[in-house]
Amino acid sequence: MKKINLLFCLIALLSTLLLQAQRKEINGQLIADDDVEGIHILNKTAAKFAISKADGSFTILAKSQDTLIVSSIKYETKEVIVTEFEEAYGTLSVELTELVNALDKVIVGKILTGSLQSDLENSDAKTEINFYDLGIPGNTKLPLTQNERKLHDADAGSWGYIGLGFGVNFHKLLNEISGRTKKLKAIVELDDRDKCINKLRADYESIIFEKDSLPENLKTEYFLFSQEDENFLKLCEEKNEIKLLEFLQQKLKAYRENREEVDKD
Repeated sequence: MKKINLLFCLIALLSTLLLQAQRKEINGQLIADDDVEGIHILNKTAAKFAISKADGSFTILAKSQDTLIVSSIKYETKEVIVTEFEEAYGTLSVELTELVNALDKVIVGKILTGSLQSDLENSDAKTEINFYDLGIPGNTKLPLTQNERKLHDADAGSWGYIGLGFGVNFHKLLNEISGRTKKLKAIVELDDRDKCINKLRADYESIIFEKDSLPENLKTEYFLFSQEDENFLKLCEEKNEIKLLEFLQQKLKAYRENREEVDKD
């Protein structure tokens, strides 16, 4: 009985804290010397994002201590922590720094031919010894990201156990009730979507826009539009290049149709 009363007290306390910590719309303004349309603004803390308009303005749900990440292929990635003052007045501004183009690459030594077999044979590089060569077990899985570790910690273990007595995993339960687990799942999913779309952009951008080009800022908006599709992550997991390319081409057609409708309005 005492455990049940304690649980209800904790639920009531968490509900109060959640109501006090509600996010509100904050009007932001990007400041730069050049075009600021179509720039991605991500609230990493709350898994919310927005895209800037032609004048650099945007609106995003946030509260103090939330971390906003402003990313663009034209400007340096900017990380901003929302202050109490900005939350209170509902406004914030972010100054962007234009990326400096890197110097042309200088080739030193052997020139690669593009043939994997030929380049490996001509290379001076030696294969490193790994745990398979030594005949010992090893782990080939990639290490968890910071957000994946947070999710694993919040959702770890079973809900409870029944043996000589009954126990509840309060750590897991409270994270579920407070919405922290749900939020972390959304953040991890957003990370996965960003990782996949960045790879697709690097691999297929030149193919997709070979005959059907878009301004650079609209290309960024198009890729964000594509990654929001409900089937996007499933396609990424399949790793079928033909399906992925067809998907991107279909999304480009849909994106153009949406732009035309917006322009009409």
